[in-house]
Amino acid sequence: MAELSKWDAIYSRKSAEPTASFVLEQSQHLLPSQGDALDLACGQGGNALLLAKRGLTVSAWDNSSVAIEQLVESAKASSLSIDAKVRDVIQNPPKQDSLDVIVVSYFLDRALCPLLVKALRPKGLLLYQTYCQQKVQLQGPSNPEFLLKNNELLSLFSPMNVRVYREEALLGDLEQGWRNQALLVAER
Repeated sequence: MAELSKWDAIYSRKSAEPTASFVLEQSQHLLPSQGDALDLACGQGGNALLLAKRGLTVSAWDNSSVAIEQLVESAKASSLSIDAKVRDVIQNPPKQDSLDVIVVSYFLDRALCPLLVKALRPKGLLLYQTYCQQKVQLQGPSNPEFLLKNNELLSLFSPMNVRVYREEALLGDLEQGWRNQALLVAER
């Protein structure tokens, strides 16, 4: 038996129900009532499940077959239709003008960002959330390659119209607020 990939091993140990990202939970009222949505690098698919419950046609991609199997089971248990696939999103990004909504959480590949903008149809929404270099706690990756610089999401998606942005960094009382991450909702 071949050794499990790093992510297959991680998802094999997860037993909690998948949950949607904070950016999607807080911004779901901005979603269209219908359209094609993608949960990119979906993990166990918490975002995909919420998007499907909202009536969107949902695809979910991740390189972990274990995570995709877990998502398929969760979708079946909730009677939701989700096209979940094992897919290397870097080598095989979404096609241009193919989506109305893209949700990305806890994944960062800067070279992919311009392709995500192009994958959205006019008026399409991007909901993005991931970890920052300026962190209060040791959460998420430690490699700066996978951590956002100050206000970096704004520059990575500068061609888009920003609708929501939040990044508290190390400002003020570090014991309060929403720390360690940045989130963006932007419209093409």
